[in-house]
Amino acid sequence: MNATALIAEDEPLLAQALQAELARAWPGLRVLASVGDGHSAVQQALALRPDVLFLDIRMPALSGLDAAATLADDWPAEQPLPALVFVTAHDEFAVQAFEAQALDYLLKPVQAERLQRTVARVQAALRARGASAAPDWAGLRALLGGAPSSAPRLRHLMASVGAAVQRVAIDEVLAFEAADKYVRVLAGGREFLIRKPLKELLPQLDPEVFWQIHRGTVVRADAIDRVTRDEAGKWRLTLRGLDEAFVVSRLYADRFRAM
Repeated sequence: MNATALIAEDEPLLAQALQAELARAWPGLRVLASVGDGHSAVQQALALRPDVLFLDIRMPALSGLDAAATLADDWPAEQPLPALVFVTAHDEFAVQAFEAQALDYLLKPVQAERLQRTVARVQAALRARGASAAPDWAGLRALLGGAPSSAPRLRHLMASVGAAVQRVAIDEVLAFEAADKYVRVLAGGREFLIRKPLKELLPQLDPEVFWQIHRGTVVRADAIDRVTRDEAGKWRLTLRGLDEAFVVSRLYADRFRAM
C-alpha cells in the first residue's frame, strides 16, 4: 500500500531510526519530511498533506497533542484528516491514555514488532478513510481535556474593561475566546478581557454548562441558537444574544452531527 507520511521528532537520531524502521516495515510509504518541533509539524503537514502523521508528544514550543489539535482546526474541510500516530517515551499513564482513547502510539525506542502492528492499523484506517472519508480523531479531544480536575468551579471573574476591572458572574457568560495573550469574555452584551490562558480556565468551568467547540473557543451550551455547515464543510455556531458566528473545530463537530 502506497502512502505518504510526515515525522515530527525533536531528537534527530530517533527520527532517523523511525524512518529506517518504517522503510523496512512499510516499503510503499514515502516520508515527505522530518521536522523537529510542533510548529514546523503543523506548517509542513498543511503544506504537504501527508496521509500519516507520526508526532512526538514532547517537542519544543508546541507538543504533539497541541500540533494535532491545531491541524484539526486548520485542515481543509474537503480533505480527510491523516491517520495519527503518537510517539512517546515509556510512560505507563500515557500508554493507558492512548489505549483508552483508541489512538495509536509508539514507544521510544521504536521496536520493529510493535511498529509492524501500527503499520497494519494505519493501513486499515487509510482503507476505511477511502470508503467513508471520516477518520475519527475524537480520542484526541479527550486527551486534550486532561485528567478530571478537582478545582472548584468558578462563580465569577475579575475582568478588564478599558482601564477598569469589573466582577463578571459566570452565569452571565456566553462565550470565552482565546485572543493572543488574553481571553475574551462575552457576557451581558459586553466584552471583557482576562489575562489567563484558556487551558487554565477550562478545568474551573462546568463541562455540562460550557462546551468547548474549538481549540480557542468555549460557549454556553444552553445559549446555542444554530449550528450550520457551509459549502466548504466548515461548521459555524451562533449564540442567542450575539451577532458573531464561531467556528466549530472538527474535533468537536461530532457533538452536533446527531442533532
